[in-house]
Amino acid sequence: MASRARVRAPELTGKGGWLNTGNNDLTLSDLRGRIVVLDFWTFCCVNCLHVLDELRELEERHRDTLVIIGVHSPKFVHEADHQAVVDAVERYGVEHPVLDDPELVTWKQYAVRAWPTLVVIDPEGYVVAQHAGEGHAHALAALVEELEAEHTAKGTLRRGDGPYVAPEPVATDLRFPGKAVRLPGGSFLVSDTTRHQLVELAGDGEQVLRRIGSGERGLAPDSFNEPQGLALLPDGTVAVADTVNHALRVFDPETGGLETVAGTGTQWFQGSPTSGPAREVALSSPWDLAWWRDRLWIAMAGVHQLWTYDPATGMVEAAAGTTNEGLVDGPAAEAWFAQPSGLAAAGDRLWVADSETSAVRWVEPAADGDGYVVRTAVGTGLFDFGHRDGAADQALLQHPLGVTALPDGSVAVADTYNHALRRFDPATGEVTTLATDLREPSGAVLADDDIVVVESARHRLTRLRLPEEAVRVESVAHRTQRAATEVAPGALRLEVVFQPPAGQKLDTRYGPSTRLLVSATPPELLAEGAGAGTDLTRDLVLADGVAKGVLHVSAMAASCDTAPDSGPDAEFYPACHVHQQDWGVPVEIADGGVARLGLVLAGLDTA
Repeated sequence: MASRARVRAPELTGKGGWLNTGNNDLTLSDLRGRIVVLDFWTFCCVNCLHVLDELRELEERHRDTLVIIGVHSPKFVHEADHQAVVDAVERYGVEHPVLDDPELVTWKQYAVRAWPTLVVIDPEGYVVAQHAGEGHAHALAALVEELEAEHTAKGTLRRGDGPYVAPEPVATDLRFPGKAVRLPGGSFLVSDTTRHQLVELAGDGEQVLRRIGSGERGLAPDSFNEPQGLALLPDGTVAVADTVNHALRVFDPETGGLETVAGTGTQWFQGSPTSGPAREVALSSPWDLAWWRDRLWIAMAGVHQLWTYDPATGMVEAAAGTTNEGLVDGPAAEAWFAQPSGLAAAGDRLWVADSETSAVRWVEPAADGDGYVVRTAVGTGLFDFGHRDGAADQALLQHPLGVTALPDGSVAVADTYNHALRRFDPATGEVTTLATDLREPSGAVLADDDIVVVESARHRLTRLRLPEEAVRVESVAHRTQRAATEVAPGALRLEVVFQPPAGQKLDTRYGPSTRLLVSATPPELLAEGAGAGTDLTRDLVLADGVAKGVLHVSAMAASCDTAPDSGPDAEFYPACHVHQQDWGVPVEIADGGVARLGLVLAGLDTA
């Protein structure tokens, strides 16, 4: 066995307590003898949801030796609400213990800097590896097998049932529904996300007319996997964003037929094609859909982009966004989004709920007729959110998931984490509140003079009369609660740690296999060092006169398997893996601050 660094794992502490344990608290001593993977996640984060899905197979295969512990570490204020965490654990089918850590105590103890982060603890209670971002399932599988062999030989591995206790199921017609669309006959088609089905409800929004799908996860002709967005197509069929299948399906309400029209069933990663025949191009967590300008537009939450699908040609292509996460307006190909999760077409505008920036944005044709441009109506960036009405440049939302075009040209916003329905009026530039006391609204659809809201965490559709005057609420503003890193003025050494997993090496057959992109908010924070490059280390220079800001760091590394027991010149096997992560690191300039910023992509930071 290769020697590895051994760091004693800190205790697991969270004010919210434990879920999925039958009301039992867990300690690391309870887990001694088992391999433990800590998954630091928050339920707003689509990358965290990807990792949950990646871990399912590993969790099942090593159920008698491996214990996965979700450490829920909130970004948004709403995510610190214990009941919201309880809901999220059920919503996303989390089948392992979860520690609710609303004050980020365990996050800080493990020096975590990004969602998601995975930490591996060996059976003797030592941290042996850390991974940030997605795409590490293969590395974890190899490490778990290595630890099993090592600790079986040492006699320190304890096999048996884990501490997971399934919660009691709850009977409701819908379970965490995502989106809805009104069919021409007046009924509603709803994505019943947690039950992996579509449900048709009568015009009253309550009576179940039929269920579509087996209710089992999958891409079979009668299955879905956490479906979300729905869009009525010109021919009367309904397009479905089959989110965790990374696919688009088309449902025919007349015949009951279901067809896969886009996606391969696997997740898109950097370097994959971004256009081509729809069934040959991978997608990444399509979250919502809208028919606009003779195309089906796709909110591709998993890669922070908008894509289009043309049924006439059977082609898909990326239409807006660079895959970098943030809020940047401009030409569509240069714009940045952050988990776009809601779409609504209205004339020459396509409205977008950009959830992670708590923003409402829109796409429109460029003035010169060449392509599209992206603009922002409400929202300032990744770290500012709240519930504030008024002028759009001062108004605040909190992780909105849906937008609905209203007859007067304004747009209703499912302001999900504020439990509210908001309205932005382009004519006045004002944001108002239409309704409160909704539980995690995720979308809405017009029905005559009413608006029907998908009240996801109350498992129902809720019909509201569109009010002539908005509800008044007390203004609240928030910022993400992560503590800023104090950095010394002037030079700052940025080092992204990447150690290829055992049995792999960097894939340099076609040039550099790593990529690093650095930027800042505000941009003036960086005097030198912004931009793209292939080296995972970079010397930054912080500008004089800027006291604080956020460093945005995006890193990618590609590694390929080598032959077992081979030397450094071994031939590559075809299996290659992409490791990637985006960090937003709040920093404050302070005398005595650090001059080195280490971010772990894979491995351990021993500097």
